[in-house]
Amino acid sequence: MQTVDDPVELLRGAGMRVTRPRVAVISALALAPHSEVDRIAADVRTELGGVSTQAIYDVLRALTDVGLARRIEPAGSPALFELRVGDNHHHVVCRECGAVADVDCAHGSAPCLTASDNHGFTIDEAEVTYWGTCPDCTTVLETTN
Repeated sequence: MQTVDDPVELLRGAGMRVTRPRVAVISALALAPHSEVDRIAADVRTELGGVSTQAIYDVLRALTDVGLARRIEPAGSPALFELRVGDNHHHVVCRECGAVADVDCAHGSAPCLTASDNHGFTIDEAEVTYWGTCPDCTTVLETTN
């Protein structure tokens, strides 16, 4: 769970109009980082009632465009969203259940990896995804074998 002291101030600080769906999406992401759109939509609907999935997509796009949210796309998974932005962190994904956790970069500033050939690009970020088995799934696998 991430700490968001005041979603309204977060939105205003980014120059965004404050709306109930935007506040609800930020609150949902604070409680459940690395969530997919369906999970976020269900949480928002619990708080606000009827909100279309398209409205959730629109809010997430707006939040990502201004840098308040981050979209990650682990292979084989739908897009996931989180509020942890502006730092150089990566993710570890469980191959069994799909659980995702943050991993701080061992090298600090972005990009934390140097490309062998940048092909003329100015590289400002490197995404790393670690894959493995989470502790819960490891326990299940050990007890079934």
